[in-house]
Amino acid sequence: MCGIVGYVGHRDALDVVLRGLGRLEYRGYDSAGVAVLTSAGMLAVARKAGALANLIDELDATGRAALRGTAGMGHTRWATHGAPTDRNAHPHRDTAGRLAVVHNGIIENHAQLRAELEHGGVELASDTDTETAAHLLAAAYARYGDLPLALRMVCRRLSGAFTLVVTHIDEPDLIVAARRSSPLVVGVGNGEHFIASDVAAFIEHTRNAVELGQDQVVTITRDGYQITDFHGARAHGSPFHVDWDLSAAEKGGHDYFMLKEIQEQPSAIANTLRGHFIDGRIVLDEQRMDTQELRDVDKVFVVACGTAYHSGMVAKYAIEHWCRLPVEVELASEFRYRDPVLDRSTLVVAISQSGETMDTLEAVRHAREQKARVLAICNTNGAQIPRESDAVLYTHAGPEIGVAATKTFLAQIVANFLVGLALAQARGTKYADEVAREFAELEAMPAAVAQVLGTVAAVRELGRELAPAKVVLFLGRHVGFPVALEGALKLKELAYMHAEGFAAGELKHGAIALLEEGLPVVVVMPSPKGRAVLHAKLLSNIQEIRARGARTIVIAEEGDETVRPYAAHLLEVPAVPTLLQPLVSTVPLQVLAAEIARQRGYDVDKPRNLAKSVTVE
Repeated sequence: MCGIVGYVGHRDALDVVLRGLGRLEYRGYDSAGVAVLTSAGMLAVARKAGALANLIDELDATGRAALRGTAGMGHTRWATHGAPTDRNAHPHRDTAGRLAVVHNGIIENHAQLRAELEHGGVELASDTDTETAAHLLAAAYARYGDLPLALRMVCRRLSGAFTLVVTHIDEPDLIVAARRSSPLVVGVGNGEHFIASDVAAFIEHTRNAVELGQDQVVTITRDGYQITDFHGARAHGSPFHVDWDLSAAEKGGHDYFMLKEIQEQPSAIANTLRGHFIDGRIVLDEQRMDTQELRDVDKVFVVACGTAYHSGMVAKYAIEHWCRLPVEVELASEFRYRDPVLDRSTLVVAISQSGETMDTLEAVRHAREQKARVLAICNTNGAQIPRESDAVLYTHAGPEIGVAATKTFLAQIVANFLVGLALAQARGTKYADEVAREFAELEAMPAAVAQVLGTVAAVRELGRELAPAKVVLFLGRHVGFPVALEGALKLKELAYMHAEGFAAGELKHGAIALLEEGLPVVVVMPSPKGRAVLHAKLLSNIQEIRARGARTIVIAEEGDETVRPYAAHLLEVPAVPTLLQPLVSTVPLQVLAAEIARQRGYDVDKPRNLAKSVTVE
């Protein structure tokens, strides 16, 4: 979850680190801190609870002269062990103050290690699991006098998922880092090198990066980097070039990142589709399964968390319809614990924006242990989930800084459709001309989403009206049901309101008891042409809602005049094929949640208690 930046080079390290942390703050904003190996030969540390701005204000007030140097590191925290206070902020130091550590993840055996340290007379100054690593590293360094070796020795004692970055006053020209099941990339510059949780931290300086593998340690200096495994054997990372630049990680004139990313959804869809229909056939990015293996699939599991899970629910409708295969959609956090029935004919589709979501990664590992084939859908090049999968489809949505997923959700839905078409193509359940027709309909979706974005002003006005509400309900049927769930999730994430999504057919089975005078109820209507039976049933639901005094906000296809008499607020979206409707009907709900949050005085990009990438269970 946490954000980490490290730098060795010729620039002012404090400036590089703070700017990098500013682009990683979406990973956690409970506290922030920096450590710099100064030109005066000191290890200077500053840290502060709360947002990064608090740390910057303190540095501006006290002066930055004491933190001048060309090597340093920083951290922005999402709290796990220990409250978000100054004393628990990273970096953590050893007792002598000669070594500093920043950490992302959870050291699962920290209680045992803490007890061992305290028994040996070490007095710990924080409540964190991270500080145990600092003291263990200090002891190992005192014994071996070699920082990379000390880190390797300590990592072999740690359980859990972690990224550790370490600096020591006796070795001022290098920074050492290690990773296990937690993101870490190296930035390769000219006379300078970077280490970070995400390439966004150093994208203004270099677009050349190296992804570290599992259980690897990297040492960066001004002139280069060296990678080993935890036992000291030489190892290699995976070099890649970042295909976006600094402007993609900036607000670009928008009030907040989320609005910018909502506006980028047409291009996110187009980029996800680009290059996947060649010579009349669907192709995936990295297909390490042949056509026969896809043909042999007799069951599909989709595993994901949060918003990605909702995209998987849409995938179920498409894959079952196109491929005539049974599809189960599973919360990744529950998947391996219920012992699902998997074999070599099972395809597991793992969806994760970051490619580092720990619950999903563990689901992938469980599936591979059971000999199932795994196909990853991911937005991050070279991430761990794609690396451990049999195939990968990248969404190419570009960086998403807002914690609440928007453009990556639509891109995931599109990627799911591509997987469905690839399966239908391999299994022969759709002819080539049918696959081509479905792909052409997908190619028309950027324009349809752009049309919806033209209604943003009206949706924001509605958000201002609804901001005082305490509860909002969402209803949908068929592919509208996951849209209702996603709309409710966005409102919970951003506006901290109680919001629930329901399958509309379940309304009379309990949820109708919640209806009362003035309660806002958002209804996602299916097309009267594509799903006439469901449309009629939802129209009845709307009348039941109005009869009990609730306030109906209806998302409906343009030209559907049957709903207008029953809608307190009507939000129209373009007419599109039934399966593709989530791509247009989701957009107003994203804007609505963001505007309600703004009106309630909340930070849309940084909702409380949340981080962009959930790298711990």
